[in-house]
Amino acid sequence: MTTTPSNPTTLPGAPPVVDLATWRAARDELLVREKAYTREGDALAAARRRLPMVELDGTVEVVGPDGPVPFLDLFQGRDELVVYKHMWFDGAPHQGQCEGCTTTAWHLKDAVYLNARGVSFAVLTTGPWDEVAPYVEFMGYTQPWYSVRGVEEPVGGSMGFITCFLRDGDRGFLTYSTTGRGNEPVNGSMSLLDMTPHGRGETWEDKPEGQPEGRPACWSWRSDADGNATWGPTSRPVPQWTRPGATPVESLGRNGHHH
Repeated sequence: MTTTPSNPTTLPGAPPVVDLATWRAARDELLVREKAYTREGDALAAARRRLPMVELDGTVEVVGPDGPVPFLDLFQGRDELVVYKHMWFDGAPHQGQCEGCTTTAWHLKDAVYLNARGVSFAVLTTGPWDEVAPYVEFMGYTQPWYSVRGVEEPVGGSMGFITCFLRDGDRGFLTYSTTGRGNEPVNGSMSLLDMTPHGRGETWEDKPEGQPEGRPACWSWRSDADGNATWGPTSRPVPQWTRPGATPVESLGRNGHHH
């Protein structure tokens, strides 16, 4: 028996209710577009592999748990390296760091599948190591972190990027970099939310008429600078510091409101 849109649900902006055969036909129609999108993504990836590269000074030092080390050490003997460049607000409490960067870094807890393909992974940030180290411990990050404070591009420079490097013995090369929504491949939650009927719940999305209005980006991961759950203009990510045992800290300068 077919259920028609004349018998809708009470959910605001919900899709029309149809029988399974009608749904399959609509799904198959969308699948054609999805396959075209996949093929275009493959073509873009092929173009990335053909980008020229820039040689860098692999001896430049970055600071990690063992003190200063040459950048080439981050390859861990492998030929390829992917880094996430994490933004940093000096003096901010843990919960005052960038909500986009913390959410991104939170998603990649283990790089063993990258390692199996000969690729190492590390997080770089401009924060001073004496601030970064307790933050990494608090967050429970398992990936290697390094401070690139004062280090010039392409190892240092602007943060909020995914950047890829290639190693040839004692030579290092920059091969690719992206930012903004280009960082989304690390954050699997975004792709899964895009499959749901309500999407990400963000303001910029094209939504069916009647669906609830969206909110600013990352709204669902926000707390205020003191760690209290809120969704105001000065709020910060939630899940990381509402997990058991996590105690947000205050900043000396109360800089946690910086964005």
